[in-house]
Amino acid sequence: MKEKLQVLWRASSKAWVTCQFFIEWMNIVFGPSEKKYLIDNGLPLKCVLLLDNAPAQPPDLEDDLLDKFKFIKIVYLPPNTISTLQLMDQQVISNFKKLFTKHLFKRCFEVTENTNLTLREFWKNHYNIVICLKLIDIAWQGVTKRTLNSAWRKLWPDVLKREGFEGFEPIEEEIVSIGRSKGLEVDEADVADLIEEYAEELTMEELKELQKISHSGVMMELGSEEEVESEEKLTSHEISDILGKWQEVSDFVEKRHTEKLSTGRASALFDDRCLTFLRNILKRRQKQTSLDHYLVKVSHSESQESEAKKA
Repeated sequence: MKEKLQVLWRASSKAWVTCQFFIEWMNIVFGPSEKKYLIDNGLPLKCVLLLDNAPAQPPDLEDDLLDKFKFIKIVYLPPNTISTLQLMDQQVISNFKKLFTKHLFKRCFEVTENTNLTLREFWKNHYNIVICLKLIDIAWQGVTKRTLNSAWRKLWPDVLKREGFEGFEPIEEEIVSIGRSKGLEVDEADVADLIEEYAEELTMEELKELQKISHSGVMMELGSEEEVESEEKLTSHEISDILGKWQEVSDFVEKRHTEKLSTGRASALFDDRCLTFLRNILKRRQKQTSLDHYLVKVSHSESQESEAKKA
């Protein structure tokens, strides 16, 4: 399954790139694809990989490259210049997010047009990580050479002057057009808010602190004694009650709030971060109840058989 995801799939409990993961990416993805590109285009085996300073990218990364990829030279941006010079921050990430949003809108409305599902039903019950990864792949393929070249305008401005830069594609208009064609009240300002809502990245100090926490083994895993005690204090009735109230609030906001795009995203985030935990508790209890009921039936059946044999 992983081979069909168009990405190198790994899991991290804190959801950030680790050094081990980055080394795997260099040797499994970047190295082979770069070598193939150079050979296919008749270019010499020379490559510079420009990186920022991050915990997952230590200074001795070149030592971890396989011998067949030693033609890759790794160069690091100066410290404390990431926000100014980081190539991906020069509208590339923003452009990618817009493309992803456009394809997400298209996917949502294609499904709702061809099925009996409402937009809400698709989003809650049928949109999953596999669909998301496919959309990520499609969106990244849509990032143009022109956009990538423009990222060098602060590091290498002379190149852009020679080639000329025509600006970025008007993706916002496409997103708005798709939304309005399906009856959504959305404008370019809503799209901009959606793109920038989670744009703030962790600082270098925060990343290093997370790295320390990871290596020290301090982070708590799900299922710790404290969480078990917390779960036991919650009754199933209380959980069902609060989930029902949240559904009422969510439905009301969806129907009445004027900024449906931003509030929908906020509701989905709250639902995922806060209420999934409660739903999982209920599911576990329901499974346990079913199992207990089954065991009681089996035990009762075995007792009857035993008594029948004695008779």
